[in-house]
Amino acid sequence: MTGTGDKAALSLPAVVAALEREGLRLCGGFTPDDADDVPIVARGRRARSLLLVGNAGPAMWRRFQAAMPAGPDPLDHWTRAVVTEIARRYDATPVFVFDTPPRPFQRWAVKAGGCHFSPLGLLIHPRFGLWHALRAALLFDRDLGVRPSPTSPSPCEDCRDKPCLATCPAHAFRVGGYDVPACVRHLETTGGEDCMSGGCRARRACPVGAEHLYGPAQAAFHMQAFRTAISAFSRTPAQTTRNVFPDNDS
Repeated sequence: MTGTGDKAALSLPAVVAALEREGLRLCGGFTPDDADDVPIVARGRRARSLLLVGNAGPAMWRRFQAAMPAGPDPLDHWTRAVVTEIARRYDATPVFVFDTPPRPFQRWAVKAGGCHFSPLGLLIHPRFGLWHALRAALLFDRDLGVRPSPTSPSPCEDCRDKPCLATCPAHAFRVGGYDVPACVRHLETTGGEDCMSGGCRARRACPVGAEHLYGPAQAAFHMQAFRTAISAFSRTPAQTTRNVFPDNDS
């Protein structure tokens, strides 16, 4: 993480460059309105610009591995430290996907443009496929000129076979639903070792953005976090959810 120092001159390119130095990326943005459930920024002002912060492929993982803070939830800890420093430097208010109360990050990402819901409930990106994640948002009390990206068709619309739904060894996914207990049971058996070490098999079946697939260490890290996050659901009835993949979207 870059060391603290004086505040920097604010511009959109400067913020983007600061994110990229940490392996993060600008995932779009927009001017919030009352329907977006965006918190008030510092000094009680309304946010006039919202920038989504995330990652794609292995770039963030390399920076995170170099730091690897001790203790529980190391990725959340690293994300908070890095993004909070960037927010301080550019006089922004940070909001994180792991904060409570939860904020509608997926809805913000869809409004920002470029992402669509996939059959798995994850957001799919036309370039990165399912191998991206939202981490935070930066709120500014001034207009930075960022606008939603032009809408484009979802890559899932032309995907007839839907291999993401057909590949899950636990048959946990279906259109509009996700069987949490079935997924947990599978991951806790020897049959789930492939998913735990290489990443969700259903997710890997998607052909979009396959070149951005997470490496083994990153995949295993996220799958351990995923299994921990969904274990609380293992004794409840099957559920429909869009909020169980901690390394994609809130």
